[in-house]
Amino acid sequence: MARRDFQLPEADENFLVRLGLRWDAIQEANRRWVVIYDFPLPTGLTVRVADVAIEILAGYPPGPLDMAYFFPALGRSDGKAIPQTQAVEQIAGRSWQRWSRHRTAECPWVAGEDCLETHVEFVRVFLEREPQR
Repeated sequence: MARRDFQLPEADENFLVRLGLRWDAIQEANRRWVVIYDFPLPTGLTVRVADVAIEILAGYPPGPLDMAYFFPALGRSDGKAIPQTQAVEQIAGRSWQRWSRHRTAECPWVAGEDCLETHVEFVRVFLEREPQR
């Protein structure tokens, strides 16, 4: 059964429904997470699908979303280390690998335009680029 500890903006919930994957909205202590299950991953990683968690930070929206967390932990198929993925976060009783990836001046968060859907696209892009680094 879906876990809905808090309500997301309607546009975010509509996006998650269109995505067609199971998802939960989890609140633990003072932190809120959207967990998307069985998220497809690009080739070049050691896992084909993983669960992805995105923290819904205070001030969102219009404030930014940042980073992504994966279970199980991801690696590169070629065995090369992935930088800035060594931190682990406990979410819903599991250990999640934090990918410290942030918006830049070339790809800033734009309040009023960016949302959960554009952040998930940001995550897809950095995952696709990783095996080619």
